[in-house]
Amino acid sequence: MAQEKGIEALNQEFKRYEQVKKDQSYHLSEKSEEDLFDDQYVIRTCDMGLYFHGGEEGRQAFAQQLGEAMKGIGFAILTNHGVDPALYDDAEKKTAELFETTTREERMKYHAQRFGSVNQGYFPMKETTIIHPDLVEGWVFCRRAFNLDGKGDYKESDFWPRPGYEPFFRKLVIEHEKLILPIMESILVFLGCDPHLYDKKFTGTNFGFRLNYYPALTKADEATGGGRMLGHEDVDFFTILPAQSVDGLQVLNRENMKWIRLNAPKGSIVLNTGDYMQRVTNDILPSTTHRVSKPRNRSLYGKPRISFPMAVYVWEEEILEVLPNTGIPRYEPIRAETFHTRITSKYYGDDYAKEVKNNS
Repeated sequence: MAQEKGIEALNQEFKRYEQVKKDQSYHLSEKSEEDLFDDQYVIRTCDMGLYFHGGEEGRQAFAQQLGEAMKGIGFAILTNHGVDPALYDDAEKKTAELFETTTREERMKYHAQRFGSVNQGYFPMKETTIIHPDLVEGWVFCRRAFNLDGKGDYKESDFWPRPGYEPFFRKLVIEHEKLILPIMESILVFLGCDPHLYDKKFTGTNFGFRLNYYPALTKADEATGGGRMLGHEDVDFFTILPAQSVDGLQVLNRENMKWIRLNAPKGSIVLNTGDYMQRVTNDILPSTTHRVSKPRNRSLYGKPRISFPMAVYVWEEEILEVLPNTGIPRYEPIRAETFHTRITSKYYGDDYAKEVKNNS
């Protein structure tokens, strides 16, 4: 089985799971002797201040910037987004604290399991997927893990190992929620669609807020040949990722099949589009391949790497349809849960695509 090849596997061996066109072929793990790098391509920086403070003209300008960046590579760097950089500094410390001061036994009480479309909870080292031994621990918190909607039956201990983490990370989630509609509105403007087409779907929508803890690299880790996180495409509409303090994020340029080292400025946000977006935009905005590699500076091998991306979804019952003004539809309408779980079965096994009745 392809899953058993681990670091030797190619993405195309899992093509039957994909729900959008992906012709690029690459090793899931780093191959230092084979990988080529593109030092010329510059990921575009888009100024969200234009959207927030530039009036209608500024919004049009930002929509053009963002749309061109996403159409070209599926990635953009957002500046002047309004989120206090100090919150990101605190989040990095809080994430490290969560993983470094809890025991594995405590964390395993929240071992990841499917709820709706998304596998939520704690992923131990080398167990993010069944197809690649990623050198990362992760913890996925979806909307239901936060007391965002004031539900009377909410229990913090159902999702968080200790008190205090939910209120802190809720602040960050709320700040990123403020960016969801402006980003989608701008993309729709670029495509010539009604800018408010997704307002309802994206108000109080589901998301996957993931805390990633990449421990310091050891000689044993290096000997495995595995990367910190496998090459992949996100399954969502888009991912909001604050810039990291330890490098490693790499983006595949499909035009020349070379990897781009993405080092975003401190305080900025890296934004990328995923499979949901490629589907509804009729392949205009690609779901771009990326991975997390070892840092170029070996002195950073001894430092943990922290990241906290927020993947934006829609609720399971929503229907994904190709947007107007994007050409003859290449994809049929599909229920979000069906779409999502067919893709992620490559990570969790074929049974994952069976529909479940635990949505809320």
